[in-house]
Order: sequence, then structure tokens, then C-alpha cells
Amino acid sequence: MPNTIALPKKPLVLGLAGAAAMVALLALTLGSSTQATAAPTAQKNIVSTAAAAGEFKTLLALAKQAGLVGALSGRGPLTLFAPTDTAFKAVPKATLRTLATNRMALRRVLLYHVVKGNATAARLVKLRSAKTLAGATINIGVRGGSVVLNRSTKVVKTDVAASNGTIHVINKVLLPPTS
Repeated sequence: MPNTIALPKKPLVLGLAGAAAMVALLALTLGSSTQATAAPTAQKNIVSTAAAAGEFKTLLALAKQAGLVGALSGRGPLTLFAPTDTAFKAVPKATLRTLATNRMALRRVLLYHVVKGNATAARLVKLRSAKTLAGATINIGVRGGSVVLNRSTKVVKTDVAASNGTIHVINKVLLPPTS
């Protein structure tokens, strides 16, 4: 079981909401990622759990627009790095408009927030990176007792259990690296 997964050369960070959207998209397409850990015992899937939390309306709306809700509701297991609505507000409006009109770019951003497997916080702190369902990797580190993605996005809440995986709430939207 490797401790690292390839990292993108130039990761971009949009904010927490973008990260959540990307994770949702990644989860929906079910790409490869880290090994699964123990199965969650929650009754609701990732989409239902995020909806019930009430702070991921933008992420879920974008996942629906990108056609990823079915994948995020599927069997899994998946790990979603979910940006909140507040995180999405930090994303430049021009970027959001571009994503709204370019479904492929939107899917890529959202899938950049999703990792195959149930990567709990206990597993995350042992990793240096993880491959997302968008195909690019995210850098994972620990700083000041918190898990940090791509050196600047903080995981503000860990291990929100869902029947098909785990949600980690992040404070920024992640953007996949450019080629």
C-alpha cells in the first residue's frame, strides 16, 4: 500500500466551495484513489448527507449541473473534500461564470474534490498526496494540527460519515492544475 500518490505540478485553489464541487464531481465519475478503510455506518449517501448539512447548496447545485449527483450517490466508497457555500463565495465571479457555461471544465473541477476510497482523517494524515477522480493529484499535509490540501486549503471538519464514503469540509474551492 503506497503512502503517496502523484501530485499535480501546479495546483490551483479557488476556495472551499469549488473544492466541494470538485469532490462531488470526482465521486460521481468513480475514478481510482486511495485504498478504502472501514465502511461508514451512516444511513445517507454523500449527496443526502451534504444536503442535510445545509452548507453545501452551491456544491450540490454545481454537481447537479455537471451530471455528477448520481455518481456521488452511488455505491462508493468515495471521499469528498467539500467546500462550503462560504468557500464558493470567495471564488471570482468570472471563474464561476466560466464553469457554469463549460460543463467539462465544471466536471473536472468538481471531480478534483473527490478521491476513490474511504479516506478518513486517520488515513489522510499518513498520505502525502491522493489521486482525484479528475486524474490530477492533490497534495496532503499536516500543519498546526490540521490537514491541509495543496499547501493552503484547510480541512475544517473531518470524517463526516456517509453510507458511501466520507466527507471532509474544506475552506476553499480547489482547482485542478493546468497542464
